[in-house]
Amino acid sequence: MSFRDMLAADIHSVFMNSNEFAETRTVKYDGVTYTDIPIVLSGVTEQERRKPLAHDYAQGLFLVTGVLSCAAADLGGVLPEHGQRIQINDREGGGGFFKMYTVAASTCSMGMLRVELTTIYS
Repeated sequence: MSFRDMLAADIHSVFMNSNEFAETRTVKYDGVTYTDIPIVLSGVTEQERRKPLAHDYAQGLFLVTGVLSCAAADLGGVLPEHGQRIQINDREGGGGFFKMYTVAASTCSMGMLRVELTTIYS
């Protein structure tokens, strides 16, 4: 068995193991709903926007940044595109509210997606 084969076998049993790091969430992207897929949503932080937009004078808006990691197969083999919207529910196992993010960047390496997320909300 090659290293790549071992890595592919470990995606769900190790990296996306819901007993370790991953949580099952519902993800909506490009009109498709991916229900209860294991993901790791890391680095979600809130930080006050430092540079207000020229057309935006509202107070109290924040920029949220985070990284979504999941198996490419769980997202239908689709690599989310820069500038597109992606929604992720906020409660493990379904339910809750969906948070809207914008894809800042995404990569796929050895069957794993890494999607950098941003959004502005009040």
